[in-house]
Amino acid sequence: MSMARSFNNWMKYRQTVGELNRMNSRELADLGINREDIRNVARKASK
Repeated sequence: MSMARSFNNWMKYRQTVGELNRMNSRELADLGINREDIRNVARKASK
C-alpha cells in the first residue's frame, strides 16, 4: 500500500472517530452503534 493511501486511510479513520465521539449516546443508538464500537466502525469505514 502506498504511503499516500495509508495516510489518507488514517485521516479518514481519525475523522470518523472524531465525528462519532461528538455524537451523544442517543444519536449513536439511533445508528445502532455503541460508544465502545466507535473505533471498529471507523476502522471499517477507512478501508
